[in-house]
Amino acid sequence: MIRNYTRLWREEDGQDIAEYAVMLAVILAIVVATVQLIGKSANNVFSSVASSIQ
Repeated sequence: MIRNYTRLWREEDGQDIAEYAVMLAVILAIVVATVQLIGKSANNVFSSVASSIQ
């Protein structure tokens, strides 16, 4: 059993998956933050236009 753990520790195949997962998490965080920022600005613009039309 200890041999299995040491073999898993030394293998590098799983590290690639972990690196991709971290990159995906960072990209998703950036996208979510950008959408929230743009969403608030767009809401303000649409509210301003709607109030000026009325």
